[in-house]
Parts: sequence; C-alpha cells; structure tokens
Amino acid sequence: MYPLLRFLKESVTHHRRPLGLFETHVSHHLCWPWDLDPWMELNNGRTLTLYDLGRIPLCTRIGLTKVVFGNRWGMTVAGSTVRYRRRIRAFQRFEMHSRLLGWDGRFLYIEQAIWGGGEALNHLLVRMAVTGPRGIVPPVEVAALLGQDPPPPELPAWVRAWIAADAERPWPPQV
Repeated sequence: MYPLLRFLKESVTHHRRPLGLFETHVSHHLCWPWDLDPWMELNNGRTLTLYDLGRIPLCTRIGLTKVVFGNRWGMTVAGSTVRYRRRIRAFQRFEMHSRLLGWDGRFLYIEQAIWGGGEALNHLLVRMAVTGPRGIVPPVEVAALLGQDPPPPELPAWVRAWIAADAERPWPPQV
C-alpha cells in the first residue's frame, strides 16, 4: 500500500517553502515495521516508494509540479539505479536528500540519498520524463517554464557513464 499519510505529511510540511532549481530538499523519515522485509530491514521495493516522499516534494518546491499540472502534463520515472550500503531497521530515523542534477535532450536526472548516523545508507539516481499528449516533453521546454534560460550544469561524469551504459542494454530484453 502506498504511504498516503506520510505523503500528505511531506506535502503539507514543504509545499510553501520554495527552493532553487538545483538546491537540495532535505526530509526526515522513520522506518516503520510495515516497511520491513522478512530479514527485518527496510524492504528494497519500499525504499523506492519512500524515495517518492523526497522526490515529489522536491518537484513541488522547485516549481516543477506546478508547471506539469498547469500544462496538463505528467511525470514518470524512466529509469533508476540504487546503491544499497547499510541496513535500515525498524524505528530507525533517517534523513533523505533529494536534488535535481540537470537534464539532457529527453530526461531530467534526480539524485537522492538516505543518510543515518552520519553516513550514507543508500543512494538513488532517477531518470524522469515529463510527458504530454505527444509523448516526452523536451526538458529544455520545461526548464524555460521554470525560468531556467542558460543551459543546465553539465551532468556529473558518473551520471553520463550510467546513461551510456544503459543505452547499451538490449531492448526488448532477451529473456
């Protein structure tokens, strides 16, 4: 089940606090027993769901949600990669950092990390698309509506390497 009450809390807490386009949104969370897997740690699928609780408020705070809804567009995750490093246990508090890194010709790239006890517990890179009736809306068009005239900062080398590696993956998969 989607954590609607947690989502509502994050939306209400942060919606009136604008953020610069490339600034970091920080949110605080707690791992509940229903977030656990059979090994009594935060379930990997639930981790992706909880990352929504940082990414969606980030999009609201930088103005992206308003632009998307105002144009009757949508947003979708078009790819992601997670690096898990430390377990998150029941009732453990953690902090999530979310920020827009930039975009290319088709996608927006958002970096998110969960921190606890002064160390990174896991890290996510998300490729997102803004979608309209004709398919993917070019990020440069979205950026212009967000007031971003100059080109975005260059994506970090590790993001560019991930984009290149993902482009080599066969599609459709050969299972």
